Amino acid sequence: MNNIALFATSAFIWGSTWLMITFQLGVVAPLVSVVYRFSLAALILFGYCLLKRRSFKFSRSDHFWIFLQGILLFGFNYWLTYIGITKITSALAAILSTSIVYFNVVFARIFLRDKIKSEVLIGASIGVIGIVMIFLPELGLESNSTDSGWQSIFQSEAWAGIVIVLVGSIFASLGNIASAKTQRRKIPVLQANALGMGYASLLLGAIALISGFNFDFEWSYGYVGSLIYLALFGSVIAFGAFLTLLGRIGPDKAGYISLVYPVIALGFSTLFEDYQWTYEGVFGLLIILVGNFIAMGKYKQLPFYKKSEASA
Repeated sequence: MNNIALFATSAFIWGSTWLMITFQLGVVAPLVSVVYRFSLAALILFGYCLLKRRSFKFSRSDHFWIFLQGILLFGFNYWLTYIGITKITSALAAILSTSIVYFNVVFARIFLRDKIKSEVLIGASIGVIGIVMIFLPELGLESNSTDSGWQSIFQSEAWAGIVIVLVGSIFASLGNIASAKTQRRKIPVLQANALGMGYASLLLGAIALISGFNFDFEWSYGYVGSLIYLALFGSVIAFGAFLTLLGRIGPDKAGYISLVYPVIALGFSTLFEDYQWTYEGVFGLLIILVGNFIAMGKYKQLPFYKKSEASA
């Protein structure tokens, strides 16, 4: 797969998972649902690796980085995300998740010594503005709205959700850095994901048992169907595509996916939840595309940029 296909695959699938996660919340505790999801995903990946005779012979230090990637990216990140969505709207959670773009830039600089690219920061900032414009009606923060919209967001329960989702984004970003580290150590993405998801499932499962959570299961079409989709597509395929892309272009640029999949989530909401697009939403989408164009360095291919660069 080329980089565009990897980007599109992970963005499209993760855009659909926002809707699917809502079917996981209710009867089964969020922590237990995450354990089910990544246990199933790990089994699928291990089965595929065995069929393809992929080797799992790694050093102890390799396993340390794989374990770190697993508990951060697949474990704590999703545990907190599931909890956060029970406290705030999915629209606000989508906006908060875009913070991973900035966390990736900062952590890549600190832990990987990667250079901070100005075009990524500029493009990401433009993209965040676009995301906010799209979700303004959902948040009740339009220019003609009353103060009640702000008050509903800043209630204690909502603040708890905001903090939880932001902390989850920090864990996700650190997991991205750990994945970049494993790939620089020449550890294949497939085996790293299989082991990482397995480690995350075992750790979260142990936490659930110690904490006294009941391992309930909801035998409904919605829960079982969404669980299979989230495990196979949302975890196995999407993370395989995204982390491969991350290894190729770096955590900073790959993180821009978080500014794209909320828009795709709105597309699914339009089809299945009768979401109504506004002028602000359409304009916000155009702004995100401009931000993407800048963040990925595509502006350097423009004729006037090449001419000005040559003259300099």
